[in-house]
Amino acid sequence: MDNSFLIRNAQALMTGLPGAAARHAGPSLRVVNGRIDAIGTLEALPGEEVIDAQGCVVYPAWVNTHHHLFQSMIKGDPHGINCSLGDWLEATPYRLRPAFDEATFRLAARTGLLELALSGCGTVADHNYLYGPGMTFDPSAVLFEEAARVGVRLVLCRAGATRTTRYENEHASVPAESLEQIFTDIQRLKHLYHEDGDNAMRRVAVATTIPFHALHPHEFRDMARFARSEGLRMHTHLNETIADREFSQDLHGMSPVAFAEKHEWMGPDVWFAHMVKPDADEIATLGASQTGIAHCAQSNGRLGSGIAPIPALARAGARISLGVDGAASNEAADMASETHFCWLVHRAGRGSQTMAGALGGKADGNTDGGADAVTIEDIVHWGTSGGAQVLGLPAVGSLECGKAADIAIYKLDHPRYFGLLDPAIGPVASGGTPNLRALFVNGRKVVENGKHVGIDTEQLRADAIEVAHRMRAFSAN
Repeated sequence: MDNSFLIRNAQALMTGLPGAAARHAGPSLRVVNGRIDAIGTLEALPGEEVIDAQGCVVYPAWVNTHHHLFQSMIKGDPHGINCSLGDWLEATPYRLRPAFDEATFRLAARTGLLELALSGCGTVADHNYLYGPGMTFDPSAVLFEEAARVGVRLVLCRAGATRTTRYENEHASVPAESLEQIFTDIQRLKHLYHEDGDNAMRRVAVATTIPFHALHPHEFRDMARFARSEGLRMHTHLNETIADREFSQDLHGMSPVAFAEKHEWMGPDVWFAHMVKPDADEIATLGASQTGIAHCAQSNGRLGSGIAPIPALARAGARISLGVDGAASNEAADMASETHFCWLVHRAGRGSQTMAGALGGKADGNTDGGADAVTIEDIVHWGTSGGAQVLGLPAVGSLECGKAADIAIYKLDHPRYFGLLDPAIGPVASGGTPNLRALFVNGRKVVENGKHVGIDTEQLRADAIEVAHRMRAFSAN
């Protein structure tokens, strides 16, 4: 049968759907012309390719809703390894920004995308802010080219800033553009790349970095109106640290979420990265408006920003998704590591609050926690169909008939999985590097038996080692 294959004998299927629909008995799944055609007890059709998934569990391919792919070549920077957000921005990504030529940027994008694909990720939203005066190449073109090379879906969040951020280290200053330049470039990108299909492989979104620092308030509103006039979604960082809250309150007399709402950045076509420090009113606003959240648990831990109150946001009605963030603030920027940590950290939340109270410390208001704070099914939902919903990709993120065949098959052949009474939870609960039997995106095979079907990983490693040497030399100057 043309353009058809059958995945059969799976030990378990996780659908990516919430609640009672989170699991499917399977044990087989048929793909026809890039879409899931049937799930159940199925027999192979004449001439149909068959993939034996015995001893494997099948998940929807992960959806990563927040990344900075260029940071894949500046991991573990000694200058920023023990810094919180503000100092880290100056010490690492902003300071090392001038070291990125096209070849380095391309290598970083390829590395980050490959790392994600090998963890079972099929969709990536990249929040790129390397634009402005002095750029000698088109970073947007490179990102789309590398996503096509790796075989994953890319949502480019084209970020812009009209205000120059200056630091003591002159290398760390962030160049600015005019709002007209930003809008003109986004229109160019929309014309060249943006696809409207429900399983589109290329999308463009309107973005900025940190709105209080990057834009004048009226420009923040203008950006929202521009995005909606173009039919594009909107993305930015918000409420990542206590310092963000204090800055917004001191400068604008309101909370970060109130500021965003006042300037029309609220609703199901908007998603914010982090949202670590919302108060009860902000949580209610985000929930009532069904605004999206990209939860970056590992990065928030790495930078000491805190634990976002994701269970409370989910209960309020906010749309929850998962993001690995840039690898310079999360040296394990893959979805297997992210989901495992996310599952654990929310369970630890109540214990940390209790200890803070016992020691006379001040709790941060995040009272969620305990062993029932989040389930594996919650994590899978947020990391798959939840992310697809946030990105506006209705045919992506779940194992259902008619949906795009974005499928990750995990082989449970490592000792960490031995003895699992519920094999379905293995890829999240057991942690570690997954053994990816196969990854399909829109029905096309991207990974087979733990290896990418077209990228020479050893050559990529050699190139990355060379770039790391150059980065260290640049950093020393």
